[in-house]
Amino acid sequence: MTSDPEVPIDPEVPIPLPDIPGADAGADGLPDRSDLTAWQRAVVDSSAFADIGLRTAIATVVGAAVLPTVAGTLVNRAEARRERDNLAFYADLAKHRDASLSFPAPDTVPEVRSRLANPLAEYIAHGRVHNNSFASTFEPINPAVREMWRGYRRNNIARFQHWRHGDEPRPTLCVIHGFMGSPYLVNGLFFSLPWFYKSGYDVLLYTLPFHGRRAERLSPFSGYGFFAQGMTGFAEAMGQAVYDFRTILNWLQYNGVERIALTGLSLGGYTSALVASADDRLEAVIPNVPLVTPESAFDDWWPASKVVELGRLLGGISREESYSGFAYHSPLNYAPLVPKDRRLIITGLGDRLAPPDHAEALWKHWDRCALHWFPGNHVLHVSQPEYLRRTNRFLRPFMFGDQMFGDQSAAEQVVADQIHTAHRPAR
Repeated sequence: MTSDPEVPIDPEVPIPLPDIPGADAGADGLPDRSDLTAWQRAVVDSSAFADIGLRTAIATVVGAAVLPTVAGTLVNRAEARRERDNLAFYADLAKHRDASLSFPAPDTVPEVRSRLANPLAEYIAHGRVHNNSFASTFEPINPAVREMWRGYRRNNIARFQHWRHGDEPRPTLCVIHGFMGSPYLVNGLFFSLPWFYKSGYDVLLYTLPFHGRRAERLSPFSGYGFFAQGMTGFAEAMGQAVYDFRTILNWLQYNGVERIALTGLSLGGYTSALVASADDRLEAVIPNVPLVTPESAFDDWWPASKVVELGRLLGGISREESYSGFAYHSPLNYAPLVPKDRRLIITGLGDRLAPPDHAEALWKHWDRCALHWFPGNHVLHVSQPEYLRRTNRFLRPFMFGDQMFGDQSAAEQVVADQIHTAHRPAR
């Protein structure tokens, strides 16, 4: 077992924010507004207002990506029929509620090509950093899409960045970014990954399909391909996101890594929850501000909502049919394989891009596991150092066998959190 390293006192965050703490949810879930302090209410309200602007901007980008597909159904009725048939295919698959059927496991260890990252990456990490890639062997679950998918040459090169200590295989914290948020440097700073690295973890940052260097040529932005082929393309992109990450798990285990935890933000949180439903090799999983039912979210994201509505209308697709197709890649459709005490969900009460009711829906589906909230929005994680410390305390018993860092129920945890309790809402 890896010896327990000394833990740095506090994580460093790139944008200092007010230390107005959140808390773990109670037995009934997230707190009511009346349970919050005046400061917490002020932060939640102001951050929610700001998030509406971000949501509108992202919805505009998503709508622009989907629009060509919608226009195609208008001029080509055969295309509309194909989309409807594809949705029926995914809906039929979802009815089985069998993740092993929906997300077949990769059975090979990839040949990974590795090169040193740039000096800035190593300066940020204070350690050895490599940018790695391998040829994805993913094949769409839907036979009708396979030929098209083979043409995505850049996307079919899976990529990840690996921070290694170099002395021996270490417990590894894997991180999946959000939609359009693929730069390794940004994610390393946002998640305070140098702090986790100093705490003894190796760190792995996974690039989602169609993001970063996986984006196809002439893509107007990172992540464009996720939506460029409509609901069918989104379904298969999620399938590939799960498959390629599980291929990385094969590689990590082949190279001697025994303990692997996974966290992700937004779309990455959605992906991490789905991986936890398809693979039992994770020590722990921590979806952060996860989007759990994207189809219902799209209905709220103006102006993308209008484009999605038009697409359904032109394709002769009902809302129920659309939702049934999206169930194929929803973590709410599958039982989690990670044990209950190794699941932690994080959400922001002011989040309007992935509203907290998404996290609460996942919490209920996951047998009311640990749920932590903070009073910020989708990108401004107020009191982030608190939940990062919470994350580290949650992970260490599973990753290092360290008994001095327990889950929220441990007596040591209560003592460690006393400094914050005066500002937390009453239960």
